[in-house]
Amino acid sequence: MVDFENLLKQFAFVEGMDAAAGLDSRPDLIDMTPAEFEHLVRQLFEAMGMKSWVTQASKDDGVDGVATNEDPIFGGLCIIQAKRYRKAVGVDAIRELAGTMEDKHATKGIMVTTSWVTKGGHEHANRHGRMQVIEHEELKYLLKEHLGLDVLISLPKPPPKGRK
Repeated sequence: MVDFENLLKQFAFVEGMDAAAGLDSRPDLIDMTPAEFEHLVRQLFEAMGMKSWVTQASKDDGVDGVATNEDPIFGGLCIIQAKRYRKAVGVDAIRELAGTMEDKHATKGIMVTTSWVTKGGHEHANRHGRMQVIEHEELKYLLKEHLGLDVLISLPKPPPKGRK
């Protein structure tokens, strides 16, 4: 049995805010502040059935959010990186997330980005085996499916083919 109370003591959380309520009819996620985006991602994970928190902005050990799934077989501690980017997320960010996962004893790491992750980043995440990447179109789909939000993500150039 995982002792979530003990695992969660290693993080400094901030008070939750309702980032979804402040969005109008078809908001552009790129216009959000990084903190608003992190809270929106937290709300998404909560809507998907997890308990979720946003960490403090500085000295967060590379952790933007933490989610827990208390299922005794498939659950565990999940480290979340939320990147409100206009350009690609590189392999270095994926490596950092992998290292943070190990340091924090997380069962899963999730990179959530408004843009896309490079081929090298995807390859590293796949080799690691306990990482998931949620990028551009999948993020839009999940926000619509779980929070009822129809959002825009204005990127200066479209993601490469196969990485919408």
